[in-house]
Amino acid sequence: MAPAALTPVSPPSPTQDNTSKLTKAGTEAILSQTVSNTAPSVAELVASKCTFTPTVKPKPVPALDSPEAYSQTYTTDHMLTARWTESAGWEAPQIVPYGPLSLMPTASVLHYATECFEGMKAYRGVDGRVRLFRPQRNAERFLKSATRISLPGFAPEEFLKLLKRFVGVEARRWIPAGAGDGTRFVYIRPTMIATAPALGVQRPKEALMYIIMVVFPALDEPRPQQSLAQATSNGHANGNGALSNGKGASPSASAKGMRLLASQHDMIRAWPGGFGNAKVGANYGPSLVAQGEARARGYDQILWLFGDEGYVTEAGGSNFFVLWINEAGQRELVTAPLGDGVILEGVTRASVLDLVRSRKGDEAVEVVERKFAMDEVVRAAEEGRLLEGFGSGTAFFNAPVSDVHFRGLDVAFPLGTEGGEGKGSEFAMGIKDQLKGIMYGRVQHEWGVVVEEEAW
Repeated sequence: MAPAALTPVSPPSPTQDNTSKLTKAGTEAILSQTVSNTAPSVAELVASKCTFTPTVKPKPVPALDSPEAYSQTYTTDHMLTARWTESAGWEAPQIVPYGPLSLMPTASVLHYATECFEGMKAYRGVDGRVRLFRPQRNAERFLKSATRISLPGFAPEEFLKLLKRFVGVEARRWIPAGAGDGTRFVYIRPTMIATAPALGVQRPKEALMYIIMVVFPALDEPRPQQSLAQATSNGHANGNGALSNGKGASPSASAKGMRLLASQHDMIRAWPGGFGNAKVGANYGPSLVAQGEARARGYDQILWLFGDEGYVTEAGGSNFFVLWINEAGQRELVTAPLGDGVILEGVTRASVLDLVRSRKGDEAVEVVERKFAMDEVVRAAEEGRLLEGFGSGTAFFNAPVSDVHFRGLDVAFPLGTEGGEGKGSEFAMGIKDQLKGIMYGRVQHEWGVVVEEEAW
């Protein structure tokens, strides 16, 4: 639907942050109109109108450990597209053969970063069925990100129907059945861009939503040496020989742990009242210099800190957790809070918190979402209270951290022995196993949403 005019709000008091309050009020007003269907009368996004044009030249499906998979450029046969204009609203969505997009050099997305996206996976379960993991959360976050940068709204339920249809079309070929080991998946990238061919800092008048799928290797597991050599020959290894998906960890992280370089005072990823809580391209491009510095120094990614206090926020593009014994002697899982616009509301983050909060008895752990400084982590390490640290995200589920370099100090996080006999990372890996059990159908759970496959 078309973005609506902002609902008038009362003028802020002189003590308020005017820009932050105005942005928040405007975003909430548009989201409210989207949900309540009170926006101007233009065509809504309707999944039942979607058409399908099969490719006449299907691609070969590569193996998980192939160079094509490690390149992370090999797409499936089709893509889903839906165009929007301010005057008419959403056109009928289409599933068409994968191919290039047509954009004018003056398109808004190329000049004003009017772009947002999501990252998801579709999994082939041990029962042969295909599942999405908590896709409603991705749909709702996609809408919030679009609204934050004035892209058009849509009903999350209709987006989910489109997503399921697209996954159902591609799954039979691209997530092969038969292995029965719960290892097959494909990566999904829903995206929205502003396409109006005119310069000028203004709300977009035309937009394109599209969904593509890309073949990914299993980045959360150690790979055979042959695969490492293949990927390295294709330029997809970082400076210390560990593979990276460009988001922050190495696929060997589950065995040896990520190495993180804490950011300096002059490097800020996101700030209160900003757009760090929206999944927009503008959050990622400016971080690449720091990421490159970390890799050049032998680290896997940046641990982003904020303010003079050195508050811990995210590890690369992943949410970050610390498990420790707090000063009161209790086991506690701590992570940065939502609400100030600094961190992304990760789907894996929410799932980790939900699973840990559901634990009872001896397995119970206190969950705390609050600001915590790197100095607190250093003190916990010095006092022997630091138990684990890990990043969480779609690509790696939970990736343990082995150490963080912070202002001249190397803070070591406990890890198990290389043979897996130690107890380090037991907590993070236990949650990861729970998540994968749901994703691959080993455990029947409402978070695992089954997709019906479509023959073509």
